[in-house]
Amino acid sequence: MPTQTEKASRFLDSHHGSTPLLMPNPWDRGSARLLASLGFTALATTSSGYAATLGRLDGSVTRDEAIEHAAWIASGTDLPVSADLENCYSDEPDGVADTLRLALDAGLAGCSIEDFTGQADAPIYDRVLAAERVAAAAEVAHGGPVHLVLTARAENHLRGNPDLADTIARLQSYAEAGADVLYAPSVTAAEDIRRLVASVDRPVNVLALPGTPRVAELAELGVARISVGGAFAFTALGALAQAGRELLEQGTYGYWELARPGGAAARAAFAG
Repeated sequence: MPTQTEKASRFLDSHHGSTPLLMPNPWDRGSARLLASLGFTALATTSSGYAATLGRLDGSVTRDEAIEHAAWIASGTDLPVSADLENCYSDEPDGVADTLRLALDAGLAGCSIEDFTGQADAPIYDRVLAAERVAAAAEVAHGGPVHLVLTARAENHLRGNPDLADTIARLQSYAEAGADVLYAPSVTAAEDIRRLVASVDRPVNVLALPGTPRVAELAELGVARISVGGAFAFTALGALAQAGRELLEQGTYGYWELARPGGAAARAAFAG
């Protein structure tokens, strides 16, 4: 098993390859091991996918739960793992720094911080405060022997404010504050992605959503990393719901068309 320092270094390097890093988001240790067995080279937790395993909606997981979950996944794979830590569970820079110390202690290779407040009346932090929060995170992330790869997220487009100019300005300030990777979820138009990538000097992550350009086109646009968020977790839940409805409403067993290859994939992934 590589050390945390080695994982973090490998993770940072993977953002500077000739093709985008494809980084899926497992929701438990089993899905992490299965995805690793398929050939992915890095993983990230998903706040929404993990919340679903607890029977909750996104945004309801506590800091202690998120850190424990991320540590559990990171300790079960030799791949670098980055944690979705939402807004780092604090409005203030000091609280953000505390969360980053816990992330380091959890054995992670990276983590994210977002500028979403969680408040309906003011969903996005003031830009100055948001940059100060990223700076506090970066100071801890880069202050020791492990260079924890810090991803800073601008949440405008995900939270109903599709202001690309403001999103870019925020990401630029987060880069100046020390972020290693920049991320604006829900920016999906090719021209917007092109403009965003050209406007910053850090690797850019794109969330794969309906309407997002294919991987090959994202590579041409200069995207460094592609993640899926909770999509794989909800794909699994969608298959479960479909199988349950089939049994209840039709009394048939067509779900075995997915169960057989799923079982085979699990056996192959878990045999070691």
